[in-house]
Parts: sequence; C-alpha cells; structure tokens
Amino acid sequence: MNASNPFHATGDEGMALLSAVHLSYAVKGAQLLKDVSLVIRPGENLGVVGPNGSGKSTLLKLLAGIKTPTHGEVLLHGKPLSTLRRRDIARCLAVVEQQAQTSDNLTVQEAVELGRTPWLSALAPWSDVDRDIVDQAMADVNLQRLKDRAWHSLSGGERQRAHIARALAQQPQILLLDEPTNHLDIQQQLLILRRVHCLPVTTVTALHDLNQALACDRLAVLDAGRLVALGLPFDVLTPQRLHTTFGVTGHWLTDPVDGARLLRLRTVSDGAS
Repeated sequence: MNASNPFHATGDEGMALLSAVHLSYAVKGAQLLKDVSLVIRPGENLGVVGPNGSGKSTLLKLLAGIKTPTHGEVLLHGKPLSTLRRRDIARCLAVVEQQAQTSDNLTVQEAVELGRTPWLSALAPWSDVDRDIVDQAMADVNLQRLKDRAWHSLSGGERQRAHIARALAQQPQILLLDEPTNHLDIQQQLLILRRVHCLPVTTVTALHDLNQALACDRLAVLDAGRLVALGLPFDVLTPQRLHTTFGVTGHWLTDPVDGARLLRLRTVSDGAS
C-alpha cells in the first residue's frame, strides 16, 4: 500500500481494521438493521449470510460509508468513518456493489483505471506504476483479453469481474463485496471466490450460497436485521440455525474426493433432517 495512506501513521498494529459499533439503520420507520456490532480482523475473509431482506447489503453499505447509520458508528482503523475524507477512505477500503454502474462510453481498461483515482493528484499523476497495478488487477480476475472491449458490449458476468478489478486497482486493505458471484456462471463463481480468498487483503463478502460461504474464515449470520451468530462456519451453521434463520433442514456430507464437508439442504416441508 502507498506510504501516503494516513491510516499507516497510527503505529497500532493491534487495532481492529474495521468495526461496527451498535449499528442500526431505518428508512421511513422500517428498521433494516438493528444494533449490529462486530470486529473485522486484519487479513480475514468474513462472510455475511442470511435470507433475503436480512440486512446483508445494508450492513455492507454502512461499513463502506455509502449509507449513514441511524444509530451507532463504523470505525476504520479506530477512527469514526464519519470524520474521514472520502479520498482517505477510498485509499483503504473498496466496495463492489450488486448493481454498480459505469459509463457505457468506456473500455474495460478505462473502467478499471478509475480505481486509481484516489491515488492520483497534480503532484502524483498517472504513471507506469499505476498501469502495472491496473494490469495486475485485471489479471487477478482473468480480464486481460477483454481490456479493449467497450463496456456496453460486456455480459453481466464480465461487467461484474470488471467491477472487482476496478476495486482491486484501488489497492485496498479492505475489500467489501456484495454478492460478487451474481451473474457469473459456476466456473467463474468458483474462480472469483478462490481469487478473492487468496488476495492479500481483508475481505467482507455477502453471499447467498451457504456452501460457498464455508470457505470463509468466519461467518456473520443476519436475520431480520439482527446479528444472530458470528463465528466459524461449521460452528454457526447448526441444524437449529439453518431451521430458524433460513427455514431449511440440513446435514453434513463428506466429499469422497478431498474429504471436504458440504451442506445438503432441504425445505422443511420435505421432512428430512
């Protein structure tokens, strides 16, 4: 990370990277998030899971500073997000939303280059270093062959990979991804998640697929806007939690190829356990 990042001046290596402190968010009286507190550890892959409407996207938008909490606060390196400049936040934190927008007049490479904006100024203009960072970001999501394509010609999955590449071009310490595998075929889903988990950044990823979520270091389970469980995937996805939060029954299977544990899920009406 660029040495000019103000967050590197704290000298406190033990400080949490990103924290939610009693976060609540309401719109027109509807409580979308209720008193959520959690600490995101440096270097971890935290998954956020829950049924539709549980508050996953809202939580990520609050953590990113896109939305302002009704109550509580977000701390970035121990500093309230509300007190920081957007440029400084963008030098530390990048976000990929479900419905991110980019001008149709850009090529893929030009769209990814926008990720370098927080680092550019009159005293620090575009350089070969920036170009190398952009090239690596596109390589991380296997996008090099599409770099000269017009944005409007991309499929939904290709656009999603380009948005992730643009976020990586920011060289963030923290990467927030809201259902990053939307619009991707199964091969690209597996490749993207594997690449994300191998990146030298802290990641917070909202996911629908519980088996994909098993690859995360920890899971935060949301239900009706509340944080109802936080811990290791195999500890929080208990039969009781699957039933009460997700409305399904499930049991564990072992993959005979590599010994990995997988969830077999059924609707409650199936009567299986």
